[in-house]
Amino acid sequence: DIGWSKTKFFVRSVILTLLMLIFLDPVLFLLKTPDKIFPYMRSYSFIVITGIIFVFLYNFYAYLLRSSGDSVTPLVFLGITAVLNVGLDLVSVLVFKMGLEGTAYATVFSQAVSGIGLMVYTHIKYKEMRFSIKDFIHSEKPFKEISSYSAASSLQQSVMNFGILMIQGLVNSFGPSVMTAFAAAVKIDTFAYMPAQEFANAYSIFVSRNNGAGNKKRIKEGTKSALIASVLFCAAVSAAVVLLSPQLMTFFVDPSETEIIKIGVGYLHIEGAFYALIGILFLLYGYFRGLNRPLISLLLTIISLGLRVLLANIFSSFPAFGVYGIWWSIPIGWLIADAAGFIIMFFIKRRKNA
Repeated sequence: DIGWSKTKFFVRSVILTLLMLIFLDPVLFLLKTPDKIFPYMRSYSFIVITGIIFVFLYNFYAYLLRSSGDSVTPLVFLGITAVLNVGLDLVSVLVFKMGLEGTAYATVFSQAVSGIGLMVYTHIKYKEMRFSIKDFIHSEKPFKEISSYSAASSLQQSVMNFGILMIQGLVNSFGPSVMTAFAAAVKIDTFAYMPAQEFANAYSIFVSRNNGAGNKKRIKEGTKSALIASVLFCAAVSAAVVLLSPQLMTFFVDPSETEIIKIGVGYLHIEGAFYALIGILFLLYGYFRGLNRPLISLLLTIISLGLRVLLANIFSSFPAFGVYGIWWSIPIGWLIADAAGFIIMFFIKRRKNA
C-alpha cells in the first residue's frame, strides 16, 4: 500500500497547490490584508505555496520511518531544516537584500532539503520502502482503512488551518505592525514547540503498537512517562522564550523596529508561557489516533480552535484588551481542549473496565 498511499497524497498535494494558487487573492482579501502590504503578502504566499509538495514528502516519509521504529531521523531532518531556514532567512535579507521574497525562497528551499533528503535517506536505508510497480497490487481492505484514517487526519488539519486563518484575519485588522509582530512570534512558536509535536507523534505510534498487542498496562505507563517528559520540556522552553523574547524577536525583526518587537514580546510573554498546554494537547491527539479514534482528535481540535476564534473576537472587541485579547484566547483554548480530552479519556477507560 506504500505505492498507492504515496501516489494518492502526491496527487492531493498537487491539487491543493493549484487550488491555493487560484484562490490566493480571495483568501488574502478575506484575511483583511491591508492594501499597503497586499502585493508583498501575495508574492510571499505564492512562493511558499509552491513548496507544499516538499512538505508532503517530509510528512509522508517521516510517518513511514516512525511506523518502522525510527523516530530520531525525522527529528534530525526537521532540526536541520529549522536551522537552515533561519540561516537562509538572514542571508537572503541581510546579504542579498531580497526582502520578504527572500525569506519565502528560504522556506521553500529548506522544505525541499528536508523532504527530498528524507526520501533519499529512506530509499537508501530501507529497500522495502522503495517505490515499485508491484506496490499497486494490494488488498482493498487495508487501502480503505488507510483512506479512512487519512480522511479524518486531513479533516483535522483542515479545521486547524481554517481556525488559524480566522485568527490571522482578526490580527490583520489591527494593522501592519501587529501583523509583522504576530508573524515573527509565530515563527518562534513553531521552533519552540516543534520537538513536543514530534515527541507526540512518536508517542502515538507507541500507543498504536501496544493497543494492537492488547498491552493496556504498557500504554498506561508510557502515557504517564510521556506526560511528565512533555510537560517538563515545554516548561523549560517556556522559561527560555519568556526570558529571551526580546532577543528572539530580533532574529526576524530589525532591532530598530521597537514597536513591533514590543508587540511580539507581549505575545510571547502570554502565549509562550503556556507551551505545556499545547504539549499536552499534542499528546492527546496522539493518544486518540493511537487508539484508532481520530475523530476524537478532530473534536479536540474543533474545541481548541473554535473557542480560540470565539474568545479572540469577544476579548479583542473590548478596548481594555485590544490585541492582547487574541493572545489570551490561545492558551485558554488549549486549556479547555486539554480538559475535554482528559474527560473523554476517563470515560473511555471507565467503559472498557465496566
